[in-house]
Amino acid sequence: MKTELLDLQKNRRTIYALGRNVEQSQDELANFIKASIKEAPSAFNSQSTRAVILFNDNQDKVWDITLDNLKPHLKDDDALKATTDKINGFKNGYATVLFFTDMDVVHGLEKNFPAYADNFYDWSEQAQGNAQYAVWTGLAENGLGANLQHYNPLIDEDVAKEFDIPASWRLRGEMVFGSIEAPAQAKDYMDDEDRFKVFK
Repeated sequence: MKTELLDLQKNRRTIYALGRNVEQSQDELANFIKASIKEAPSAFNSQSTRAVILFNDNQDKVWDITLDNLKPHLKDDDALKATTDKINGFKNGYATVLFFTDMDVVHGLEKNFPAYADNFYDWSEQAQGNAQYAVWTGLAENGLGANLQHYNPLIDEDVAKEFDIPASWRLRGEMVFGSIEAPAQAKDYMDDEDRFKVFK
């Protein structure tokens, strides 16, 4: 079996130590991310995934919004410092991709195909996973690190207001990426016997 894709999958890791030493132009990155999402599969070719790509001050804004929304939930100064340090780590990245699902698409499919209505939201989540994984793996192929966060729905309202997000778009994740300033730690794998069944 060919292993090129498998090698790319192994190379895609969660990288928290990110920087802004990026060789690619913002246009190159934006076009690559858009193309990766467009080619990711979705049930019924629904193309329900949306994305907002944030560079420069906009990259900082989304993490400032996140910290502002987290502060009321922090119990003491130690928690505030730890959380601020974590968010600043994301701000150190070069850019952030906000992934959304267009719920108008999901609800339209539910209406038009009632026999499958209970499945379309689950399938939209699968489409999200496909799109996010495609972008993440592609960034890794080009020497960039990324990590995926989920501060939704806490930040949804402020993000929608700041970036003029359509009401039908539901935020599903925030992928920050940039130059790799420190490698990922070793990855553990559970036993195959506990995870797979093969019948011949």
